[in-house]
Amino acid sequence: MSRVPNVPGFARAERRGESPKVAGRALRERVSRSAQAALPIAAGRPDAVAVVERSNAGRLPELTPIRVGRMAASPFAFLRGSAGLMAYDLAGGPVTGIGAQICGDAHVANFGLYGDARGGLVIDLDDFDETLHGPWEWDVKRLATSLVLAGREAGAGEQECREAARDAAGAYRRTMRLLAKLPVTEAWNAVADEELVSRTDARDLLGTLERVAAKARGNTSARFAAKSTERAPDGGRRFVDAPPVLRRVPDEEAAAVASSLAGYLETLPEDRLPLLARYAVHDVAFRVVGTGSVGLRSYVVLLQDHRGEPLVLQVKEARGSVLAPYVARAGFTVPPVAHEGRRVVLGQRRMQVVSDTLLGWTTVRGRSPSRGRTVGAAHEKGAGLPYQVRQFRNRKGSVDPARLSGGQLDDYARMTGALLARAHAHSADPRLVAGYCGKGEELDEAMAEFAVACADRTEADHADLVAAVRSGRIAAETGV
Repeated sequence: MSRVPNVPGFARAERRGESPKVAGRALRERVSRSAQAALPIAAGRPDAVAVVERSNAGRLPELTPIRVGRMAASPFAFLRGSAGLMAYDLAGGPVTGIGAQICGDAHVANFGLYGDARGGLVIDLDDFDETLHGPWEWDVKRLATSLVLAGREAGAGEQECREAARDAAGAYRRTMRLLAKLPVTEAWNAVADEELVSRTDARDLLGTLERVAAKARGNTSARFAAKSTERAPDGGRRFVDAPPVLRRVPDEEAAAVASSLAGYLETLPEDRLPLLARYAVHDVAFRVVGTGSVGLRSYVVLLQDHRGEPLVLQVKEARGSVLAPYVARAGFTVPPVAHEGRRVVLGQRRMQVVSDTLLGWTTVRGRSPSRGRTVGAAHEKGAGLPYQVRQFRNRKGSVDPARLSGGQLDDYARMTGALLARAHAHSADPRLVAGYCGKGEELDEAMAEFAVACADRTEADHADLVAAVRSGRIAAETGV
C-alpha cells in the first residue's frame, strides 16, 4: 500500500501490467484501422444548400452573400465553410472512443505561422472556433480531405493528392508514436517552430516557407494601422471607412465594444495587465474576416501607447461549435458551455505549445442605432454575446495549399500531420492513440481512401451550391 493517497487532478500510479498502448491496440478489435476508410452517407442527409442557409442564421444578413460567394469559389473553399456538414457525415462513421481536444476545423489552410512573445515565429494550428473534446480521428480526416481538395485545385494529379492525404496520416501516426516514447514534459513542450521543416523531410517546401516567414514578420499591428487608419479631427488616429471589409461603426456600437475590454482584462493572467495599462483605446471598426466566419460580428480595436505606436486587438463573436450535436451523437459527452469565447480560448491553449500572450474573452452588450444591429444583446434581457479577443496581425503568415506543387503539397501534408499529432497529445494520452495507430501503414491507407471519397462528396455539394447561386435560390457576392 502506498504511503500517499491518490490526489485528485493527478494521474493514478500505473500498476504492473497496465499499458495504455496495449489498451489502444485492443481497440482495433472493435474498430479496425481499415474501417476508418468508410464514409457512410445517410439517406436523410440534409441538402448542402439548406445547410449553408441554416448556418447563415444569426449572422449579419448584409454579409451572408459574401460568405456564400467565398464558399462557392471552389470545392476547397466550400469545405472550409462547411465544418458542420462534414461532421454530420463523420458522426455516422466509426470512432475508437479515444477523446482529445480537437480543432474541429483542422483543414490544411488552418495551419500557419504566428509570432511568439520573443519575436520568433511558430508554426501551428491557428483557428479554434469549433474546438471541443471529441474524436481525434475527425481532425485527421478533415485534414486529409482538405489536402485532396487543395491538391486538385492546384492541378496536382489524383495520385499526388491521395499520397498527400496518406502522408499526412502517416506523419500523424509516426509523430504520435514518437511522443509516446518521450518523457511527458518533453513531449508536452515539443515546439512547433521553423526548425520543424528539417524534422519532417520538407525540403521541397523550404523556399516557400522562407518567403511566407519573411512576409509574416512584417504582418504587424503597426503595418495594418498604417494602411487602415487616418488622422482624426482631434489629432489622434481612427480607422478609415472601406466597406464592406472595413467599416467605421456608430458611436454607441464603438462604445459597447470598447467597454467590453474591461471584462476582457479579467480573463488575462495578471502579469499581462501592466502591459495593456500603457495603451489607450482610440477607435473601433467592424472588419469582415475568413470564410466560415463571414457574417459574424468582428471588430478591430486600435490601441496606442504614449509614443503613438499602435497595437490592434480583434474582438470576434464566438458562437457554439457546429460539431457539438454530432460529437454527442458519436457518443462523447458535451458539457454545457458557460461562455463560447472561453471555450475557444481554453481549447486553443490546450492545443498550442505557444499561444497569443493577449488571448482572452469578453461579453459585448448593447445595440447599434444603425439598422438595429445587435452588438451584444442576445435577447431582450441584454445578456450580451460572447466574444474572443486576441492580437490582430500578430506576425501571421500562411501557406496557400492550393498553390503548391505536388512535391510541396506532400511536404506540407507531413508537416501538418505532425503538428496535429502534437496538438492532440496535449489532451489525449499519446500511448493510447499510438497503440491504436500501430507501426504499419494500414491506418494511413484508410485515411487516404476516406479523404478521396469525402473530397468527391464535397465537390458534389459545392456543385449544388453553385447551381443554387446561378438559379437565384441563394444570394452570393464574389470578389470580396
